[in-house]
Amino acid sequence: MREGTRLDDLKVVDAAALNQPVIETDRFVLRPLRPSDVGMISHYTSDRRVAEGTRAIPHPLPPGASEGFVARALSPDRTEDVWAIDGSAHRLDELLGVVSLTRMEGNQSELGFWIGAGFWNTGFATEAVEALVAANPHGSRTLFAEAFQDNPGSARVLTNSGFVYLGDAESWSVARNARVPTWTYLRKME
Repeated sequence: MREGTRLDDLKVVDAAALNQPVIETDRFVLRPLRPSDVGMISHYTSDRRVAEGTRAIPHPLPPGASEGFVARALSPDRTEDVWAIDGSAHRLDELLGVVSLTRMEGNQSELGFWIGAGFWNTGFATEAVEALVAANPHGSRTLFAEAFQDNPGSARVLTNSGFVYLGDAESWSVARNARVPTWTYLRKME
């Protein structure tokens, strides 16, 4: 968490104030995070398999990490917009995972996502990514994404959502404390 930023201090949590649209799909809505999501984010991201599928989630999850993540997502000066995958209107869990867009230079964004392990192989990730791509809330001309090479499920989500393989690379994984081979993907929006 950034110094001086506490979750309790954040008053702005509505979608309009965050300039993040609420995006509806057949089985859930994508909505901005809210402070009440901290518990489920902690629950899902404390799973080693979820953490090791990301670049930035540590394992074990240190105290305050989820609170810091939500606080950054609600900050008015953030560079990453994060949406909760919320199935509560369809008798599913209030938080199934998250999907995000990080602003990059040149009218480009990087897409990221994770799904709670209990919801893997349900199509939720593909549905969330496709909905975010269709909405294109950043007005990006190009989206980038990556998947660790030992996570072919995430690679399938990207290719099913119209991303094209760009090449191999490596990214640091905090949970693994190592560089991990990745597949990099691109989606042209124009």
